[in-house]
Amino acid sequence: MIALSLAEIAAVVGGQTHDIPDPSVQVTGPVVRDSREVVPGSLFAAFVGERVDGHTYAPQVVEAGAVAVLASRPVGVPAIVVEDVQTALGALARHVVRRLGATLVALTGSAGKTSTKDLIAQVLQRAAPTIYTPGSLNNEIGLPLTALAATEETKFLVLEMGARGIGHIRYLTGLTPPKVGLVLNVGTAHIGEFGGREQIAQAKGELVEALPEDGTAVLNADDPLVRAMASRTKAKVVLFGESAEADVRAENVRLTDTGQPAFRLHTPSGASDVTMRLYGEHHVSNALAAAAVAHELGMSAEEIATALSEAGSLSRWRMEVTERPDGVTIVNDAYNANPESTRAALKALAAMGKGRRTWAVLGKMAELGDEALAEHDAVGRLAVRLNVSKLVAVGGIEASWLQLGAYNEGSWGEESVHVSDAQAAIDLLRSELRPGDVVLVKASRSVGLESVAQALVETGAEGEVAAR
Repeated sequence: MIALSLAEIAAVVGGQTHDIPDPSVQVTGPVVRDSREVVPGSLFAAFVGERVDGHTYAPQVVEAGAVAVLASRPVGVPAIVVEDVQTALGALARHVVRRLGATLVALTGSAGKTSTKDLIAQVLQRAAPTIYTPGSLNNEIGLPLTALAATEETKFLVLEMGARGIGHIRYLTGLTPPKVGLVLNVGTAHIGEFGGREQIAQAKGELVEALPEDGTAVLNADDPLVRAMASRTKAKVVLFGESAEADVRAENVRLTDTGQPAFRLHTPSGASDVTMRLYGEHHVSNALAAAAVAHELGMSAEEIATALSEAGSLSRWRMEVTERPDGVTIVNDAYNANPESTRAALKALAAMGKGRRTWAVLGKMAELGDEALAEHDAVGRLAVRLNVSKLVAVGGIEASWLQLGAYNEGSWGEESVHVSDAQAAIDLLRSELRPGDVVLVKASRSVGLESVAQALVETGAEGEVAAR
């Protein structure tokens, strides 16, 4: 964080100082909420959770080097006491962002947010110091913590914004007002909470409404609900996609023999070829979104293409490919799942597994509301149509819908199996996998299928496991 004294911070957040001998002492380290992340110069934000009260760690964090605690009550060590820690954290982030000279890029969408944010960060880092959201910490706590990690040297601040209802993104943009706003897509993720795709579009479009007149809205030309958001902003509009009308577009899109996308990138200032290290054709749209942002911020087509071709995944369990010494390939995409991302992962599996036996280990896609049965059934059917060799549906009723969809699609469905939990899936795969097989593991985060991928990576790996 930029250096601020405890007195300055207290004034910004409307707090009272307690047990602070010298209010002029500065916070020079990061603002953290996890006591394990404290380093000398930190400010520790003490949140009260369902199981853990951060205030109980106050003596420990100060001993570890924290300058003070941002707390909702006195804690017997240097503290700035406020009525609500989350509100205070947001106020501090808003103050710091206003003082920075950085260009703030915000992005949202139903699918691909984290992968696209990782791509944008890796491209922009080629041009100037960049701070970006770690993982998918995109809510009212994670977003200000990321913003507070910026320093005077930061030129680009890339923030992922999530929403579970109308008004959420409006709140986040109030904390960290963006200059560039990117909307990727409007899908079915969280549709059970929103009530429909139109409501999701309403929520996501709050991002472009927050842009200033001299800002830029980067919109997906291939998604009608996103493209329509152009009418909701006074900012410049830049379109990306495979549409001929897109300002930044892809031509000659194809997959390599290993399932990695390649295409010709076209921008208003030139064109260049891209061959990605990531897996799956869905990353083409993510790459175009990143390219549109980077081009708008002054990078050339050649610079962008080189960066995209060299970019990897910065976040765990997102199409994370590991090759075991025995020739089995594990694709760990178990961080989360919705119908759009699951379809994309299955298509990537089919492309990677040409000439090989493929396994789709799938679990529940959460928060689909009344659409849950139809969407799980459709995914099971798609696995059959893509000629995936084996479907392992893991879990309760949603997994049974996956299996039923596969079974009803055709005789191949007899190759599907429904198992009760992750351990049952592990036991099955350990007994039946053969050298050369490709295994995709994907489900919503709550299912915890990353344990399946991790167990398979470890199985039979007596020597080094080569991960790429």
